[in-house]
Amino acid sequence: MNETERTVILAALKQKTVTLPDQTHVRALGQGTWRMGEDQTKRQAEIEALSVGLDSGMELIDTAEMYGEGASEQLIREVLKERRDEVFLVSKVYPHNAGGEKLRAACERTLENLGTDYLDLYLLHWRGSIPLQETVDGLEQLKAEGKIRRWGVSNFDVKDMKELLALDKGDQCAVNQVLYHLGSRGIEYELMPLLKQHSIPVMAYCPLAEGGSLRDQLLDHPTVERLAEEHGVKPAQILLAWAIRSGDVIAIPKAGQAPHVEENGKAALIDLTEEELAALDEAFPAPTKKEPLDIV
Repeated sequence: MNETERTVILAALKQKTVTLPDQTHVRALGQGTWRMGEDQTKRQAEIEALSVGLDSGMELIDTAEMYGEGASEQLIREVLKERRDEVFLVSKVYPHNAGGEKLRAACERTLENLGTDYLDLYLLHWRGSIPLQETVDGLEQLKAEGKIRRWGVSNFDVKDMKELLALDKGDQCAVNQVLYHLGSRGIEYELMPLLKQHSIPVMAYCPLAEGGSLRDQLLDHPTVERLAEEHGVKPAQILLAWAIRSGDVIAIPKAGQAPHVEENGKAALIDLTEEELAALDEAFPAPTKKEPLDIV
């Protein structure tokens, strides 16, 4: 990708943002890092990929203490050097660490791994046995101390979100990170409307269905292939454009090589028409009833 193309993508991403509850605007395409940092032979390529993503305007980088037990966070540390102010940095805490002194220790360990003194967003990775109120209280304390700017949750279904929102300070939740892609639309029936009612965006992990492996005949579906050909892009870019179509979803595809990151960024240039969206709806229908939350 040359400098002109990168500038065009950056301009497009600046126009495609998602608003958090505190009115912070985050670009709709970010970068995921699951399984990155675990193979030393891929380390330099992964650092380059994340750096190229930042150059192209994909400012959000998502990680978790679970990813390689800190290896992903340590990889990102290399990318953050001299660039911390350019990054909207997200990490996630294990459920068994999400309370009391364990929460503080986990957060401080994550900050040390990342080489920073604050997170832009800190998420509870999934529900565990620690009471939600204890987790919320701990996250609010970390926020008060400046270790995190805001907090949210991940893999929360409707019942979980309703329980959270009923708690003291539970309405401070900034996002819900869940699996969401064209072949897995279950959240659209009830969870998405609930989140929208409370101005809480969705952060979509696996928006490419792990390269299509989570859903048969996704990237190679005739409708997806036809639209990709008509737009002069690859099927993955159609999937990403679809995922961020509403303005309420932040997609965080993972790409461990710079060319793949550049391809992801080009999805910001695609505006699917009503007719094209209808064709995708016909190929991959929206849910007509509540479905179990899809998780990997």
